[in-house]
Amino acid sequence: MKVGIVVPYSWSFWGGVVEHAENQALALRDIGVETRTLIGNDPPGGFTRALHPRSGRHGEPPPDVIPVGRSVIVPANGSLPNIVLSPAAILRVRRALREEQFDVVHVHEPMTPAIATAALCFARCPIVTTSHANGDLNWMRPARAAWGFLQDRVDARIAVSEYARDSAARWLPGDYEIIPNGVQIPPESPLGERDDTIVFIGRQEPRKGMSVLLAAWPDVHRCTGARLRLVGADPLAVRLLIQRKRFSEEGVDILGIVDDATLTHELQRAKALAAPSIGGESFGMVLTRAFACATPVVASDIPGYRDVMREDTGLLVPPGDPAALADALVALLSDEARRQQRGAAARRLAREQYAWTDVARRLLDVYERVAGRVPVGA
Repeated sequence: MKVGIVVPYSWSFWGGVVEHAENQALALRDIGVETRTLIGNDPPGGFTRALHPRSGRHGEPPPDVIPVGRSVIVPANGSLPNIVLSPAAILRVRRALREEQFDVVHVHEPMTPAIATAALCFARCPIVTTSHANGDLNWMRPARAAWGFLQDRVDARIAVSEYARDSAARWLPGDYEIIPNGVQIPPESPLGERDDTIVFIGRQEPRKGMSVLLAAWPDVHRCTGARLRLVGADPLAVRLLIQRKRFSEEGVDILGIVDDATLTHELQRAKALAAPSIGGESFGMVLTRAFACATPVVASDIPGYRDVMREDTGLLVPPGDPAALADALVALLSDEARRQQRGAAARRLAREQYAWTDVARRLLDVYERVAGRVPVGA
């Protein structure tokens, strides 16, 4: 079977859906499914720097990736995704679909122009979609009016969580199967002999709660001596935030965007992950990534995180509360035996419920179920 994975964002800039699609492709290939990924790309140069002030990865995409256009930053759902809106991308998607002759096309965030909607329009094979976002999604109102009719071409709908399903179904009613975001499970992740570090993973966006963590950090650093490792946020943006809010930078390491192997290494060496998002999360991808590395989590008690967390995998704290966040991190670091117990439970949970090997098989079941159907409007 040959599957086209369609992502409306840019390969060049890290984000949850981009990471999901990359791991999806790897996991599907491991079980014998051929894949190609249609996605945006912003090669290095002055034009990219002008459109995208934050740092990204600007090397050559891997061979299985088919770049279809440059992206622009579009505020949406409390985030700043890099979305491809170029009309030329529509023609590139059409050409790629014609040349690749996919058995199934899997479109992520299917109402997002221009890549996703072009795939819905031009695919001549069964279509599967996955909805990731959580929130009101008010931008869907004009989108549904303009190209909502394309949803009639969808053969199977997936959501990564109940929150994502409810958010999508508000605008696009139908039957959704919940298949969670997967996580790659490292072969080994030792529980002990870890560095005195706490990892934060996320872009420098208000909803990710970095300001809350930086406000809490002086108390954590004073009580434990631990260091904070910030991953995924542009270093310049972080330093501007620190200066503007007059946060202390003592005990803080700003790593920026790192590759997958480096992120795994950071989590396997850390004693905990801090996930202080204040809302807008449909699924705790950063939580399950830590769980896979046997790293317990202190997370905000918000939808999307609450259903992923368990009492034995970490601690939940009120969102937007630096004092509560600091107390929980100090408590976790102060009891090494309990911290290791939580890390072991977190890794078991990741293996049992979120391993990409299992998620890929569930996706393949969906593909095989729709592969014999004729898409509406073909």
